[in-house]
This record gives sequence, structure tokens and C-alpha cells, in this order.
Amino acid sequence: MNRIPVVLIHGAWLHMSSWKGWTERFCAHGYDVHVPHWPGEPEAVPQARRDPGPLGGFGLDELTAHYEKALRELDSLPVLIGHSAGGLIARQLLDAGLARAAVAIAPMPGHGPWPEPAGAGGGLAMGSEDYVPLPQPQFRHTIANAVGEDEAAQLFSRYVVPAPHRLLTDLGLDGEAPEREQTLTPTPTPTTARGPLLLISGQEDRMVADAVTRATYKLYGDSTAVTDLKQFADRGHSLVIDSGWPAVADYVLAWLAANGITGAGEQG
Repeated sequence: MNRIPVVLIHGAWLHMSSWKGWTERFCAHGYDVHVPHWPGEPEAVPQARRDPGPLGGFGLDELTAHYEKALRELDSLPVLIGHSAGGLIARQLLDAGLARAAVAIAPMPGHGPWPEPAGAGGGLAMGSEDYVPLPQPQFRHTIANAVGEDEAAQLFSRYVVPAPHRLLTDLGLDGEAPEREQTLTPTPTPTTARGPLLLISGQEDRMVADAVTRATYKLYGDSTAVTDLKQFADRGHSLVIDSGWPAVADYVLAWLAANGITGAGEQG
């Protein structure tokens, strides 16, 4: 029996290796898991920190097209699971009919300016014209704020890499506009054709606030397709990589099963 593919899409400042636990868990449940590189993404975190140049030079449209190409090379429609910028890409590709279901975890709200992350300190330090590092104190305050100091330091060491400057500009995270008004992507066309969508938020998230994810959920209010929202209390933006990630992954697995999508194939 053919296994259903799952494609994991990471967000800015995290290396693809941040999905290692998720990969093992979903493979154990019978899914065919894929974790595509970003364009130019090195295999290991130390390499990406030493030479982040290959990561620069692309924005949100190019990154979305990169994943679209990867999906079209699969033998069957996948389940998409994306975090942060990856969550935005996942729901857009689902809306385009390129996936059977999608899970958007703390998804960025889309093109254009939006509120500065709480406590972000008025913008990010630019590393170069091509890429932007995330300083450890800012990672701790904005992304890993709901875990202890030691765990935050370990997460930073294991997973954090520079992010493409153009991508951050497209997401409104370049720090060039201190006063921002929230702008979300256009309301999706109501349809029954697309597969189920699950939106997940951490209620202590300082990068993509719970209110932003709830606002994204409301965009689908006129759609008759399955659209669900799950809020995790006491969780921050690091909810896919910190010690609590198994609870999030297990919720996703249960949600997929409830919608008839299991690793060995669709039920019924």
C-alpha cells in the first residue's frame, strides 16, 4: 500500500534539521516524510552559520515556488505541515489545490507589514544585504520565551541559522517600519474543493501572536471546507522544536486520523 507523503516546511531562522523529531514520529506512523531544503540550505547548522551566503537572494514568492516544484514531483498529493513562514506557504499551497491537507503552525500572516513582535526591540540587526542573523538574546525573548534559559540556549545552538533578507522583507520582519498596521493575505475563496486545514497557535507566542493566528482562522469563515483551530496554552513560537513538541505532533496525527488521513492511506 502506498504511503501518504508528508512535507515539512520550516520557517525563517530555523534549519531543516529542526524537523528531525517530527520526521521520526510521522515515519513511525506510516507516513512518507519529506523535508526539502530551502534554496542553498547547507546540510548542517555549523556550515550554514559559517557560510550563510547561499541562503540569501530569495523572497517569499521564490520560496513558495521552490516548494510547489517539490510537491509536483511527488507521486500523490501530500499533507503539508509548516511552521511560521512555512505555515503561510503550507496554507497557500493547500488553497492552490497542491495538497490533500495542511497544518499551519503559528503561520506568518502574509505579504505586507504587520505588528512588530512583542519585545522585538525595534527591528533586527542586518547581517548583510543577503542574510540576517538572529541574536541569541532575541531568539530567547521572541521565539523561546516559554521555555527555561538552558533549554533556550540548547535550541539556539542546535537549530538557529541566518535568514534571507529578502524573505524577511516580504514578511514585514526587516525592522524598517517601527509603526506597522496588521495586513493579512486576501480572504481565501470559499470552496469545498480544498482539503482540511488545521491552524495551530501558541498562546504565549511573541513572534506570531495567538490573535494573529485567530485572525487568519477567521479569513476562512465563509469556507465550507474543514478548517480547525487549536490553541496551545503556555506555548511560544518554539512549540515545534522545544521539549513540548511531541504534544503538538501527536495532536496533528490525531487530527489527520479524524479527517480520514492516515500514514498507510485514507480511511473508509
